[in-house]
Order: sequence, then structure tokens, then C-alpha cells
Amino acid sequence: MTTTLITGANKGLGFETARQLVAAGHTVYIGARDPERGRRSAEQLGARFIQLDVTDDASVAAAVKAIEADGGLDVLVNNAGIEPRKAGGGFIPATEVTADSVRTVFETNVFGQVRMLHAFLPLLQRSAAPVVVNVSSGTSLMRDLVNPDSPAHFYPDIAYPSSKAAVNMLTVQYSKAYPSVKINAVDPGFTATDLNHHAGIQTVEQGAQVIVRMAQIGPEGPTGGFFEAKGTIAW
Repeated sequence: MTTTLITGANKGLGFETARQLVAAGHTVYIGARDPERGRRSAEQLGARFIQLDVTDDASVAAAVKAIEADGGLDVLVNNAGIEPRKAGGGFIPATEVTADSVRTVFETNVFGQVRMLHAFLPLLQRSAAPVVVNVSSGTSLMRDLVNPDSPAHFYPDIAYPSSKAAVNMLTVQYSKAYPSVKINAVDPGFTATDLNHHAGIQTVEQGAQVIVRMAQIGPEGPTGGFFEAKGTIAW
């Protein structure tokens, strides 16, 4: 039985990824900051709830101990993420971006992944087939953001694509440092979730496909790569 932990899993892509992996036979931990929402989601899916705030060292350390005591971990899906928006849902203009506003995004999207990897990789290394899936974004690709012919060119935010570019770099460097663990990044595509005020053009079922596929790659699968539903994305 494969045991999988998904961060930010009480809704959106995390919830759908959990649903599909439970259906595939995984024992899934729903990682969520809010105990009530997390437990409700876990009960709905037949999963296990674990209280987890990726921005808090003590919370992550407690989750490691609890999952270790339950038997260990095979797959970690670093899904928790935030995108900065104004109260009405619009993007924050560059003139209003501050170091603190960028730091808030990085605290979850980047430092949260580092915190999770630092804490859980020792446990994952005990698995016969350890896997990490880092949820990134197509907006992380500078070649698309600078290309006027690419839809991504018109994406105006500063903090979010910068954080996802950092996730890509984390993926490459950690994959080299931990060759026994399959560590990859994925782009779910422009999916309708609370993150983007449901502006996405595809469903969570479609967006979760690549996450679910990469969570099940096994010991012969790739590492240090970037993937979407259609296949490999060139760095």
C-alpha cells in the first residue's frame, strides 16, 4: 500500500488529487491548516486528516512524527500555494508590490516546500519507492512570459510566477541531492480553483491528472523534470 501526503488538500487541486489517489488505492493524508475543513474533506474521501501548516516549523515537525508513527510515507505532493490578489479579485499592480507582499507568497510557495522537503525527506528515504511532486505553474517559464505570442505573456503578477520559478529550481537541485528519491515538478494548467477565483479554463479533474500520474511513477520513473498533462516541459 502506497502512503501519500498532500499539502493544501482540503479543496481544489489538492482535494481532487486526493480523491483520485484514494481511488487508485493509496492511503492518503489530507494536509490542511484548518482542522474542521481538513477532517470533513478526509471523511468525505475516505482519507486521513493531518493538521499541517507549511509555514510553521512546529506544525510540520508534528506531522512528520505522526506520519512516522503511523508507518511512514512513500509520496509527498507539495501542493499548498497562494496567489496574491486584491480584495475584489484583481491582480496587485507592480506599483503596489512590496518586499513584504512578495515574502508572504514565498513563505507558502517556496519556503513552505523547503520546510516540507527538509522535514520529510529523511522519512521518504526509508520508502522502497519514494516520490515527491512539487506543484509548479506554466507561469514559471520566463520564455513564455517574455513572448508576446504566448498567452502567459499577459499574466501581470510579480510574486506568484517568481515563486513558481523558484519551485522549479528547488526541484532540480533537490533531485540531484537525493538521487534515490524521484523529485519532479508539474504544471496542472489553468485550472478553475479558489486560487484564481475560478477563472481557469479547465476542471480540477483535468488539472489533477498530471499530479496523480507523477505521484505514481514508481522507482523506474523520471526525476528532476517538469511535466504537464501532454508530457515533458523543457526547462
